[in-house]
Amino acid sequence: MLENWVVAPTCLPLVRRRCHACASERFWTSGKFRVNAHHKLLDVWLLALCTTCGETAKLTVLERTNVRSVRPGLLDRLHANDPALAAELLQDPFVRRRNHIALDWDNAWRLDTGGPDHRDRVDRVDQVDHEALDVSVRFAARIPVRPVRLIAEGCGLPRAEVERLAAEGKLVSAVRLGGRLSGDFTFTLKR
Repeated sequence: MLENWVVAPTCLPLVRRRCHACASERFWTSGKFRVNAHHKLLDVWLLALCTTCGETAKLTVLERTNVRSVRPGLLDRLHANDPALAAELLQDPFVRRRNHIALDWDNAWRLDTGGPDHRDRVDRVDQVDHEALDVSVRFAARIPVRPVRLIAEGCGLPRAEVERLAAEGKLVSAVRLGGRLSGDFTFTLKR
């Protein structure tokens, strides 16, 4: 049986960057932008607040950009403080590199297995020995997660059990299950 799982964000991730006021390394962003005009040039920042002291950090999105080169739809979204735009920009490698930040996705995502109880799936596979569970995992955003953790959560198994199944060859995938992934993959669980 083939199943489709989706890893979806539940909120904006925390931003990992050192705070100049208190030396904390976590910032929270609500998706608010600051747009500043200098005659025909624009500066745009995504605002982030330190989780410890509340100090505001400005993450540069656009710097000294001609107003005419900015699409009107993008400018409207910036003025409206669009949280979806903030999520897009946080995942943009250019913005992350420019601001020397990383994203902390802990507690900011969920796994949707498409069913009410994922443990029933494993029980059905246990009852019929020749049947295998084929799963396609799709990422709605580039969220780095360990595949072993996803499989354990989706099947209702301990991580050690998932690692044992992989070592025995009962859990197979074309991707390496030991590291972190942020792209779509498939796996087969034979019980």
